[in-house]
Amino acid sequence: MGTRDARVDAYIAKAAPFARPILNEIRDIVHEGCPAVEETMKWSMPFFMHEGILCNMSAFKQHCAFGFWKSRQVFDKEGPTAPGEAMGHFGRLTTLKDLPSRRTLVGYVKKAAKLNDEGTPGPIQMRKLRAPKAELPMPEFFEAALKKNKKANTVFQGFSPSAQREYVEWLTDAKTEATRQRRLESSMEWLAEGKRRNWKYEKC
Repeated sequence: MGTRDARVDAYIAKAAPFARPILNEIRDIVHEGCPAVEETMKWSMPFFMHEGILCNMSAFKQHCAFGFWKSRQVFDKEGPTAPGEAMGHFGRLTTLKDLPSRRTLVGYVKKAAKLNDEGTPGPIQMRKLRAPKAELPMPEFFEAALKKNKKANTVFQGFSPSAQREYVEWLTDAKTEATRQRRLESSMEWLAEGKRRNWKYEKC
């Protein structure tokens, strides 16, 4: 059997009068769709857990929101509402009529629970699974210039791979020899000063 968290009770009790029936309805639907679901609070909002995050709901001054953690797989896209319309996946919920049918929502919950049971990666896990960018080969002219400038080379070697990549991409993207030379000179000057490629745009 699932669990109900007293903190969620308190959250609903403190919500605006219009929000309480919406939150209670969502809560009941989640428990119906996944009887083993466990409630908790994350980021000051009620979350429903089952082998990981299942979904969450929230109440604001004039609307409520409800969304699924693995929305892309649950809906086979971002969600049934337009991106940016609300923080959840069903728009701004102001009355019970704004929710999809109970049968539809229970179906979504069941699918989300199945995804978690199967170990389907969530959004954070998916980002971790993405293949890293292929390492760019070091241009010979850049490597030669660094060998002649010990200070610049020390700074470059101390940079993170992404910071190093910024310089390499900038130099290799040069369309002409003249442009490449100007960029190389600027790169060596900035590196000797301990600057990243985009130092001009970094906050002081």
